[in-house]
Amino acid sequence: MAIRNLWTKEELILAFNLYLKIPFGKMHSTNKDIIHLANLIGRTSNSVAIRLVNFASVDPALQARGIKGMDGGKKIVQPIWDEFFKNQEELLFLSEKILAERENSTIENKYQELLFDLKDFKGETKIRAVKTRVNQSVFRQMVLANYTTKCAITGIDIPELLLASHIMPWSKNEEHRLNPENGICLSALYDKAFDKGIIGINQNYEVILSSTLKQKKNTEFFQTHFAPIENQKISEPKKYLPRKEFLEYHLDTIFLK
Repeated sequence: MAIRNLWTKEELILAFNLYLKIPFGKMHSTNKDIIHLANLIGRTSNSVAIRLVNFASVDPALQARGIKGMDGGKKIVQPIWDEFFKNQEELLFLSEKILAERENSTIENKYQELLFDLKDFKGETKIRAVKTRVNQSVFRQMVLANYTTKCAITGIDIPELLLASHIMPWSKNEEHRLNPENGICLSALYDKAFDKGIIGINQNYEVILSSTLKQKKNTEFFQTHFAPIENQKISEPKKYLPRKEFLEYHLDTIFLK
């Protein structure tokens, strides 16, 4: 009888890392990112694609939207999913560390553009700073992938102009810092406007304008950049809709009524 080549926990963590970074519709064996991971862990791209769809089967956000995934490997992936949502910051960073090692690199080398100014940091201070920046970078990858690298308001698809906007600010809620339901892909202008409460998004996923902003309704910039988006629905993401309780928090505590 053939010996089953069981997935290790490390391989499952790497698959989960990739699951968070690519849209559900691109979880197929010809995806270059899936092929890359398959080569790193010595498996076929088809087996990696199946494992990603297994993760979709335990993803509550997808289940709520009627997307079931493939539940044949549900028992295998469920522990990884549960571990992530109990301690997102630790597992996400661990997954990036494992990925860098599999690529014969290190976190410091892989993210050197983000970490270059931390060279004089020492001990726990450096570890915390590195972890925070790496996790923020992965959060950006997750959010941009969720919106197919397009601003949810304008459709701008130039990555250099896009930001992963937190609905509940990073500093205000540790539990949901890395939750993709807490992120929206916005271009720089609307990211800043959302962050400062100048615009908001209501429970119907429509853009609303603050009274402070509406005082500028006779200006050219208002007519150009804000009047056209009032009551406009944001683009529907591929996996994770903004969680309504997060939008409500933003409207209650940040939005300028």
